[in-house]
Amino acid sequence: MWFSRKQAAPIPPLAPNDAVGTTLATPALPGQITTKSRGDAAESAARAYLVQVGLKFIEANYRTPGRGGGEIDLVMRASDGTLVFVEVRQRSGASHGGAAASISAVKQRRIVFAARHYLMRFASAPPCRFDVVLVDGVLSAQRAANIEWLPAAFDAS
Repeated sequence: MWFSRKQAAPIPPLAPNDAVGTTLATPALPGQITTKSRGDAAESAARAYLVQVGLKFIEANYRTPGRGGGEIDLVMRASDGTLVFVEVRQRSGASHGGAAASISAVKQRRIVFAARHYLMRFASAPPCRFDVVLVDGVLSAQRAANIEWLPAAFDAS
């Protein structure tokens, strides 16, 4: 049996030992492009771009502990010693405003929260900034996406 991209694979029935109400994740079919894989590809492309323009890679996907915290996609260091917290946003089309429109005030607060948590490991906080890398289009072997880097896109205030 085959499934189209819009049609999900059927969820297998629960085994006798499974708890009632358990949520089962539908596995990705071979060759299927998932949102996670597109996001990972966008982060990888953004990282390579930023290294190419002179930033040094420090860490990827830093998460605060617990629920409701934040995540920083990339932590980089500029040549002047500035710690750069990078948010990577990828959208395949501009129908909803593109990648830039998806960075709301709530998202910015979560990134700032995660950055403050990250900075607790330092005795004295280095200079910091918040950059955004926008990846518009679909990354594939045949076509490169448009990458736009916005240094100091927002601040912690």
